[in-house]
Amino acid sequence: MKRRSEFLDTILEFNPNYDIELIGHAYDVAEEMHRGQLRKSGEPYLIHPMAVAEILADLGMDEETIVAGLLHDVVEDTSYTEEELIVDFGEDVAMLVDGVTKLASLKFESKEERQAENLRKMFLAMSKDIRVLIIKLSDRLHNLRTINYMTHDKIIEKCRETLDIYAPLAARLGMYAIKMELEDIALKFLEPEAYYDLAEQVSQRKDEREDAINDVVERIDNALKDIDIHYDIYGRSKHFYSIYKKMKYQHKTLDEIFDLMAVRIIVDSVKDCYAVLGLVHTMWTPIPGRFKDYIAMPKPNMYQSLHTTVVGDNGKPFEIQIRTYEMHKIAEYGIAAHWKYKEGITTDKEEVNLSWLRQALEWQKDANDPKEFMESLKMDLFSSQVFVFTPNGDVIELPAGATPLDFAFKIHSDVGYKCVGAKDNGKMVTIDHPLENGDIVEIVTNPNAVGPSIDWLKIAKSSSARNKIRQWLKKENKTDAVDKGKDLIDRYMRKKGYDPRELLKNAFVNKAVKALGYKNTDELYTQLSNGGSLQSKLVSLLLGYDEEEKHAEAAEKEQTLLDNLHEISERAQRRAQNARKMRKNEKSGVKVEGVDNLMIRMARCCNPVPGDDIIGFITKGRGISVHRKDCDNLKSLPPQERARFIDVSWDTDNTQDKSFNAELTLIAKDQKSMILSLIHISE
Repeated sequence: MKRRSEFLDTILEFNPNYDIELIGHAYDVAEEMHRGQLRKSGEPYLIHPMAVAEILADLGMDEETIVAGLLHDVVEDTSYTEEELIVDFGEDVAMLVDGVTKLASLKFESKEERQAENLRKMFLAMSKDIRVLIIKLSDRLHNLRTINYMTHDKIIEKCRETLDIYAPLAARLGMYAIKMELEDIALKFLEPEAYYDLAEQVSQRKDEREDAINDVVERIDNALKDIDIHYDIYGRSKHFYSIYKKMKYQHKTLDEIFDLMAVRIIVDSVKDCYAVLGLVHTMWTPIPGRFKDYIAMPKPNMYQSLHTTVVGDNGKPFEIQIRTYEMHKIAEYGIAAHWKYKEGITTDKEEVNLSWLRQALEWQKDANDPKEFMESLKMDLFSSQVFVFTPNGDVIELPAGATPLDFAFKIHSDVGYKCVGAKDNGKMVTIDHPLENGDIVEIVTNPNAVGPSIDWLKIAKSSSARNKIRQWLKKENKTDAVDKGKDLIDRYMRKKGYDPRELLKNAFVNKAVKALGYKNTDELYTQLSNGGSLQSKLVSLLLGYDEEEKHAEAAEKEQTLLDNLHEISERAQRRAQNARKMRKNEKSGVKVEGVDNLMIRMARCCNPVPGDDIIGFITKGRGISVHRKDCDNLKSLPPQERARFIDVSWDTDNTQDKSFNAELTLIAKDQKSMILSLIHISE
């Protein structure tokens, strides 16, 4: 194991401008906290975080990332706390360590659930800072380099996970050097027989291929010397896993692979790239369909280069790649090349275009099924892409093998649902027509289209399109099932002699939904569409609710009738009481000889008061009117009316607390303020 000084010297070799005191402090913490811990190999555990830090320094990452690489296991595996980490190295380093820390072991029912949950956590951490993934890839790379000390089952699990997840993620970040090493190591342990057989075949033909490629390099070198271009040129070998995949999936032998060896030319400018391309095409015949311009149309991971395959003098094809020095740096180190440590500038996380990461975050929100989530990743995130154009010139990225259906759903869900065909480069094609790089695609829609069918799932290649198709089908199937359930219960009720309009009231159905344990009415009707005993159970409940309602209505009517009768009775009692009050003559202050319970009132024409001579007059319907005997109105009555006179007298015992209207006649001498004096008297 390297000593502290040797380790720090190695870090400085990658970049002499690193803050070596900060990195040295991180080394001291890691050394102290991991002291006494051993790896499976029996070596000190510190070897691992040191190796991760060196890989990160080789990639050109900043000091924070290197420090996080040194400390990525201390919080989980030692007594060192996150709070101490924040105090010693700041919140950014703590956030990176937290994102990279080995994921907590959770109990899941399946391997897919565990893997999907781990990926969800990783994508969430990556969305906060992409350096989390760069550290994770460096961690995985060193673990794979020393994986032979693990158990066989663990080796297989880790290597499979590397090929499925980590190598594709490295490719997405453009970190091809790490991607290729991860793939080759994983292949060696997953398919050892195929790996060593391939290694032997490559070794046997190595001299022959190197001679051929050196001849090509020499010819291009001589041609480029005649033009004023600064360049570097060299040959490269295809890495084992790439060769293995082509041999396996394309059913080819080693001799049939075009780009087993390739020539790479690196120049100063984009203009020089195309100039060199023209020169190469005058020297050898290009193979149609094998030219790819990733400069005009970069890959999502920012990779740019010109790729062309030409036929050599021996009749065998070989590949030539042409790019600038800046493009080459990005091609080798990918997103890591954007950390401009030499200028002391830290790249803003937002400046890096990682649309695929945002897409992965959307998938993790929408996908409840871990298998669907993993399918989405493998189909779109970890597959090759094609780039096609809209009629307006916008670039649409789709997985290899995509169809107009994928293109339509990429534009908008409604465009996908109404898609009936497409125009590919101006020609009508069906929705299952495979699209190729550079195609100009226009979708043909019909507003009356019936929408997706189950067959569309076989046509669509992108997970986004397939998810939207599944959502449509689920919704349509649900609607059909609900309608079928409603129809079946309606017919069942009529067959039994019941009126569905009476029993299927909203209030009744909602009560039945709760009683039967369903979430909503749609779920109930969907279950009813399957037939069975649920129909009779539901009808029994509804009949019970109907009976309860009828009893309640009858009881309510009876109560209303009783309330009305009670109110009528009370009114009658009140009227009788009022009449009795009016008829009680003892309260009027006048008595009628020999007669009781008559209504008596004082006549307003003469206003009799106690002490006046009075007489009663029997009115028509208004009781007895009491007058003074000298009342002028009585004197003027015709003789026949006088028969209605009746003798009355004052009830002196019942006049003390009563008031009577009285008429006063005042005779006074006319003088000033007479009216005012009268008012004072009245007061």
